[in-house]
Amino acid sequence: MNEHHASTGCPVSCPKPDVCPLNRLREGACGRVKQLSASPELNTRLRELGFLEDQHVKLLGRPSNIICQVCNARIALSEELAKAIWVEPLEPPVPHPTL
Repeated sequence: MNEHHASTGCPVSCPKPDVCPLNRLREGACGRVKQLSASPELNTRLRELGFLEDQHVKLLGRPSNIICQVCNARIALSEELAKAIWVEPLEPPVPHPTL
């Protein structure tokens, strides 16, 4: 089992724990898109789908493809395409105690 940085959800094995490919986030982790590294045509299509720089994305699951949520839409991506989306892992929100 891969170890993850407790605060970010990014695997310890990431060379830069502040930025990781989307496919390296654990299920349920959120990130902010920082860079797209596919071909220019694929980068344009990813942006059309909502994967804009600074957009928040949540990795929902990985049954056979990477399932993520971006711009209130669920999108399935291949593992290869998810590798081209570099994200800054975000810390999960701290729940507020109920009174």
